Amino acid sequence: MSFNWKEKRLKKAFLALENGEVFKGCSFGACVDKLGETVFNTGMSGYEGIISDPSYAGQFVSLTAPEIGNYGIDLNFLESRSLFLNGLIVCNINEPSNYSSQISLQDMLKQHNIPAITGIDVRRLTLMLREQGSLKGFLHCSDENISIEEAVAKAKAWEGLDNQDYATRVTAGKVFKWNNEGTYKVVAYDFGIKYNILRSLAAHDMQITCVPAGYDPVKVMEMKPDGVFLSNGPADPSSLYYAINAAKYFTGKVPLMGICLGHQIMGISAGCSCYRLKFGHHGLNHPVKNLITNQVEITSQNHNFALDIKNIPSCLEITHINMNDNTLEGIRHKTEPFFSVQYHPEAAPGPNDSLYLFETFRKMMEC
Repeated sequence: MSFNWKEKRLKKAFLALENGEVFKGCSFGACVDKLGETVFNTGMSGYEGIISDPSYAGQFVSLTAPEIGNYGIDLNFLESRSLFLNGLIVCNINEPSNYSSQISLQDMLKQHNIPAITGIDVRRLTLMLREQGSLKGFLHCSDENISIEEAVAKAKAWEGLDNQDYATRVTAGKVFKWNNEGTYKVVAYDFGIKYNILRSLAAHDMQITCVPAGYDPVKVMEMKPDGVFLSNGPADPSSLYYAINAAKYFTGKVPLMGICLGHQIMGISAGCSCYRLKFGHHGLNHPVKNLITNQVEITSQNHNFALDIKNIPSCLEITHINMNDNTLEGIRHKTEPFFSVQYHPEAAPGPNDSLYLFETFRKMMEC
């Protein structure tokens, strides 16, 4: 059911970008102002997982699907303990009409103090981001009197995500057990880990203990794990020196698997360089070629940085590439039990083409 704009009388809001462009619309989330990096997500569904993905910390997410909110929020489909994005941008926001909805998207955002704007041309915004790259922005949804000029200046002055450690902002910050059953003991570093990663590991006979982003790797080895997993997470991997050093420490001592940010950390630890993509990969439909099997996998992705495919150390082998832009999507060590992928094989509700990677990790621990 669509909103009746006149009846709802939503407050006016605007998004001001660092390039001086302004998108005017209406506020439907929290009545606050926030700064963030503006990116777009091409998924046609799954906004529950998107808003609860810690990898979106520091970002305004613009959804390219035209109608959002129809199925509300089923709390069972959230991917973490909270919402971490800085703001949400949609074309049309709708009232929920779904038997499983427990709360509307609007109310969920308000509960977590996340601003949101609707009624803007997300197609124009997407084309701008593709042409100019991800842009810093200021989302004005509060009652404070802020001019457009002030908002643009705030967006320009914001430090952005480069060289920022956001993993320590989103990690649970404590050691906890995810499950108590499983043949193989796995320690998972929580840089912003998604629940379905933990569920996928558990489904492959693994007993998982999660540790905070900066946890001492020596203490991890004292737990006598059969394997160590490095999770997804937000912002710039090059700023996570402690995680890079941990990956170096684990290499050769224990089987090691990484996804997304964890993939970037493992690559840097082995000698790869990392760079920022122009507008990142955010969506549910990215084709990736597995160079080992010569098959194509449809994948879910969410990242702004990538390992440089032109600068791969001799100890590593490229296993996966993105078929849209030929960027690096997977690596493995030539002599050690060590592999990682840039995309999300655990994607919920899918695609499921890459779930075999968890079985690959389990087989590594069998050796």
